[in-house]
Amino acid sequence: MKITRIAAWQVDLPLHEGSYKWSGGKSVDVFDSTVVRIETDTGLVGHGEVCPLGPFYLAAYASGVRAGIAELGPHLIGKNPIQLGALNDFMDKAMKGHPYVKSGIDMACWDLLGKQAGLPVCELLGGRYGEDFGLYRAISQQPAEEMAKNVESYRNEGYRRFQLKVGGNPDEDIERIHAVRAVLEPTDKLVADANTGWLMHEAARVVRGVRDVDVYIEQPCLSYEECLSIRRRTDHPFVMDEHINSIDVLLKAHSDLAADVVNIKISKFGGLTRARQARDLCLSLGIAMTLEDSWGGDIITAAISHLAHSTPPEFLFTSTDFNSYVTVSNATGAPQRENGRMSASHEPGLGIEPRFDVLGDPVVDIRA
Repeated sequence: MKITRIAAWQVDLPLHEGSYKWSGGKSVDVFDSTVVRIETDTGLVGHGEVCPLGPFYLAAYASGVRAGIAELGPHLIGKNPIQLGALNDFMDKAMKGHPYVKSGIDMACWDLLGKQAGLPVCELLGGRYGEDFGLYRAISQQPAEEMAKNVESYRNEGYRRFQLKVGGNPDEDIERIHAVRAVLEPTDKLVADANTGWLMHEAARVVRGVRDVDVYIEQPCLSYEECLSIRRRTDHPFVMDEHINSIDVLLKAHSDLAADVVNIKISKFGGLTRARQARDLCLSLGIAMTLEDSWGGDIITAAISHLAHSTPPEFLFTSTDFNSYVTVSNATGAPQRENGRMSASHEPGLGIEPRFDVLGDPVVDIRA
């Protein structure tokens, strides 16, 4: 099997809530996503998606995905897309860094592999655990009372895990955490995610101010060392996210006892191949995980579902359903949440088909 065409489409994904806000006054109204298609000489095709959370969250930006595919794509024509290890090694040699550019390509290759094997991707990633898995809901940063009302609303939809966007004024964040925890049941899980937004003295104040609250603290500060300092000052369960982007960092975090939970985002690692490697390392090290991506629509949600559903439940802290946040569907067949839970498709590959009536014309088109 050989790659004969790589194409990419740009699609806007507006939000049901109008905007998504997090630390430092950052916000997004419409997510800019890229859908990737790989065609082969056998007639099989595969699809992937990449959607950075704006240009100010990670070292990734939406138009960079498409520029990177235009640069990398010609080198991949003629390569075997289902020899995933060899293909990823080749991509890393052809383009240093920029893992987010490679993520949609790798994802599309997993879709192809599943179709070639006649199996859902989760079966190839390790097997399907259970009937479904639990999801979290991210709560956009707002005044405490509004965030508590939003949590109550989403709890009525079946969610039992909530990621509260904090990382602002410490006094307001303390109020936010107290207000939201007050409307939850004891068995619900609450994560206060600062997205690197606090300085150390601010983070120290917050963890002290919520000392008696049942809450996880996620990514309080900008640097790894600052986060580790706060980790050592609190007995709250601790989550690391933005820094978790390589096997080296995972091993360091394990050695330093820097986190109880880590977030593995598919595009940060360059696709499902490297995300699975990180996931399997965490299984060996005994680290729980949130499995997700930066953002996305139906195709990314499908990929997340396969990675999450193939993970032993005791290690899957939570996952997410990005396609429920946005007003535009870019593919059919994607999993949909039901009572705060989701399951991966039983169809071969990712189980999706892009909506080309939504996507329009490709903005990148590379052919043999």
